[in-house]
This record gives sequence, C-alpha cells and structure tokens, in this order.
Amino acid sequence: MSFYIGLMSGTSVDAIDAVLVQIDAEHTKLIANYTHLWPEQLRDTLLNLSQNPETTISLREFIELDHAVGQEFAQASANLIKHIQIDAAQITAIGCAGQTIYHSPNTESACTYQLGDPNIIAQQTQIPTIADFRRRDVAAGGQGAPLAPAFHQAVFQHPTETRVVLNLGGIANITVLTPDQEIIGFDTGTGNCLLDAWINKHLGLTHDRDGEWASSGDVSQPLLDDLLQDPYFALPAPKTTGRDYFNINWLEQYLEQHPLPPNTIQTTLAQLTIDSIVQAMQPYTPQRMLVCGGGVYNDYLMHGLQKQLECPVESTTRYGVEPDWVEAMCFAWLAHQRLQQQPNNLPSVTGARQAVSMGGIY
Repeated sequence: MSFYIGLMSGTSVDAIDAVLVQIDAEHTKLIANYTHLWPEQLRDTLLNLSQNPETTISLREFIELDHAVGQEFAQASANLIKHIQIDAAQITAIGCAGQTIYHSPNTESACTYQLGDPNIIAQQTQIPTIADFRRRDVAAGGQGAPLAPAFHQAVFQHPTETRVVLNLGGIANITVLTPDQEIIGFDTGTGNCLLDAWINKHLGLTHDRDGEWASSGDVSQPLLDDLLQDPYFALPAPKTTGRDYFNINWLEQYLEQHPLPPNTIQTTLAQLTIDSIVQAMQPYTPQRMLVCGGGVYNDYLMHGLQKQLECPVESTTRYGVEPDWVEAMCFAWLAHQRLQQQPNNLPSVTGARQAVSMGGIY
C-alpha cells in the first residue's frame, strides 16, 4: 500500500482541497483532509480570467500568476503534512489538478490549461508531483474532462446496480455506471457557478448556504425556458464546459428580456441546474444517484432532484466517501495510476482516440 496526496481546486475557486489517501490494489481510503483557502485577491484574479477569457494580461503577469498558484498548492500540501504529522518521505507522490483557467477542446487548436507550476510543489515538498493531466487526453482527441468517472468506477461501481454519480461543483457532471457496459460521463452544464456568481453580485456572499436564497423566490418559467434553449444542453456526449462559458455574462444576455427580482432569478438558476441534470439523465434508468461536491449541501437542489427523479438521491457519504473530498481523492488516484503506467482516462467518456496515461511527473 502507498500514501498519496491529492490536490483539487474546481471551477468555484473557493478553496484547495488537500487529502491524504492510502491506495492498494483494491481500495482507495481517505486518511486525512485539509482545506486551504485562496487569498482573496488571487481568487478574484482567477475568477475574472476564467469568466473573461478574452482578457489581456502580459506574459510576465501570466507567468507570475502560474507561480503564485503553484505556491498555494505547495502550501496546501505542506499544511496537510503538518496537520497530520506525517513524514513527507512516506508519501509516494502528489497528484495536482491545477486550476483550470481556459478550456477549449472543441476548437481547431484544441487546448486546455491549468495554472499551478508543479515544479514549485515538487521542490518545496520534496515529493514527486504529477500534474497537467488534462492536456494529454486533449492531445489524444479527447475533451480532457471529466476525469473523475474513472475514479468513480473504481470506488462506486456495483456489480448488479446501475448508478449515476453526480458531481455538483461549479459545473455539474455525471458518471453513469452500468454493470458490464462502457462507462458514460459528461458535463451536464451549470452546477453552482451561476448561483455563486449571482448571490455574490447581489448579497456579497460566496455561495447560497443551504439554498436559502433560492428557496425564497419563485421560478420564472419564461426565463427558465429561455435558459434551457442554450445549445450546450442539447449537445451529445462527449462534452465538457466551464466557467468561461456559463458565467455572469452568459446570464445577463438573457436577463435583458426578463427584468425580475434578484431572488426570483436565483430560484430560476437553481431550477436550471436541476432541470438540466434531469434532462441529461433521460436516456438512462439508474437505480441510485450518488451526489458529491459542494452542491450536496444545497437543500433546494437536493430536494428538487429527488422530486423529479424516481431513484434515491443520496450523498456519497453513505458509500464511504465524504462528498467534499471525492475530486481531490480522484487526483491522488490518477497520480497512482500514472506511476503504475496504467491508463487513467476513459475514451468512452472523454472521446479520446485511445486510452492514455495522463500526467507529467515532476
């Protein structure tokens, strides 16, 4: 058995999730976890760039940003190690997701980029670091995301039961685990990112705690219908998206035709998340939905999904993995697969031409 650190910061850019996991041939076990908050100014810069990909910054500013993000990932690792009082020499490797700043796999020059210089992480921790996972999949013709379905298969698949694993992060994605069939997975669309952006604009909060603000309004069906007409929702899989697409600028082009109270818009955005997930699941008949990511704590979203779906909707906690730490654990597992020279993408999910072993070793 081996110990690995996994580092994850998603589209919400709320914090770096750092985990220590123990991996052997059959199990991936969470040993410890740590939350490292982004410095406010750095977080604002990352959010602005990811939502406004046409923003111009100098080469110097970009390289300094890459350095600063790498420093934060290194510090998150150091804090985790100090928190659990483990000798760094006992840790085989760190798997770092990086911070996605741009993701465009469908253009002629397909590309994706994650900030966070892994050389800094490796040097400061003195632990081998595996990073830059997504670009290898994109180079093989894939979407570079979602990468979690391979991990979901390893830890959540059931021999007789069809399950859907829903990650309710800034962007929502699903993994369909059907016994004896290829794994299916894709981004369904917006998860929490629009909800977070809207409540931040109007109430100055980072997120809608427990979905309280969404619960205070009513759904505007005309606005919801317009939002659901966005072409992304009708695209076939494989498909991925991000904050560079679903952001406050995307929303405001629709609001010009729908002058509504702010809480009504929040409620409608929450319903958009629910309806787009349910719509994406229509071709499948799961017997159970397992939910991870920050959205698992949004009562409006969880109750709405349960109301519209016939299967039980449950937190991954009931299946041995705390919902906050699934993605960070995934990148520890991806690092393990990379060091074993095992493929760690799923072409049936990403659309890559072949299975590859993703990640650069630093």
